[in-house]
Amino acid sequence: MNYQNYQLSYKGNGLDYFRIMLVNFILTIITFGLYYPWAKARTLQYMYSQTTFQNQPFVFTGTGNQMFKGFIKALGIILVIYGFGLYIAVSNIFGRGGTQLVLLALYLVIFAIMPLAIHGSYRYRFAKTVWSGIRFGYTGDRWALVRIFFKGIFFTIITLGFYLPWFHMNLRRYLLCNVRIGNARFAYKGEGAEYFWINLKGYFLTILTLGIYWFWWQKELFAYFVDNLALTKDDEIMLCKSMATGGDFAKLIIVNLLLIIFTLGIAIPWVVTRTLAFVMDHIALDGIINFDQLRQEQEDYNDATGEDLSDFFDFGFII
Repeated sequence: MNYQNYQLSYKGNGLDYFRIMLVNFILTIITFGLYYPWAKARTLQYMYSQTTFQNQPFVFTGTGNQMFKGFIKALGIILVIYGFGLYIAVSNIFGRGGTQLVLLALYLVIFAIMPLAIHGSYRYRFAKTVWSGIRFGYTGDRWALVRIFFKGIFFTIITLGFYLPWFHMNLRRYLLCNVRIGNARFAYKGEGAEYFWINLKGYFLTILTLGIYWFWWQKELFAYFVDNLALTKDDEIMLCKSMATGGDFAKLIIVNLLLIIFTLGIAIPWVVTRTLAFVMDHIALDGIINFDQLRQEQEDYNDATGEDLSDFFDFGFII
């Protein structure tokens, strides 16, 4: 098979996304938040349908009903944590002993939930991602992720934050290397030391240039995330490469900021659309993978608890 270029694009528009956001906002308000799972499902379904690879759209097969069940479970977990916090507050007010142990237990519970929520979010999100009839999947082990997470937290604390780039890269590498599409898998080779120097250089040059270099710092981070990502299938490979420049990022970010300021936030759907289109348009994909020969190997997964917990804790979604 000859080396070839692949096309990734985002075709959504701000007006359509604005309508979706407006309806979602109104229904979420009048249902006192209960509509949120359906709002998120509808948003993801739109985003996926407007994202294409080789002119074929992605499909998000998750539903509001699945997300609502996960929402209820996640809410229950949050209420238990809130109960612990309330107990500590009341104990301190009335001078009861043992609050330090309860506080320590609370922190440990929160730290333990984080990797479990990320693991669950990845399992659900990728199980519900389909392209050309082939399902994605996440095959990581939750306890392996917990070990990576706690090791990262421990070394970040004892090194006063210096270990954070290694923690970030170890987490990203484990997650992405366990993502599959059919019988193809992703590979990520980012390293903590390289990531550390990119951020150290970016930090000091941004200060020295009175903020101007910040756009080039974002360009280097984007390039580092993209350029170290690949998709492999047997002896076939598709490489990712960033095509963005610092000037491209400056134009994107400045225009987005002006749109938000001068429309008092109304332009957020257009900002999101511009940003997604920018990301897709500035990633070059080259390789020799025959996507027509992908085999379906990933299983479905319907528990959205991790997805909803990630929303509660605002973890975001690592790509």
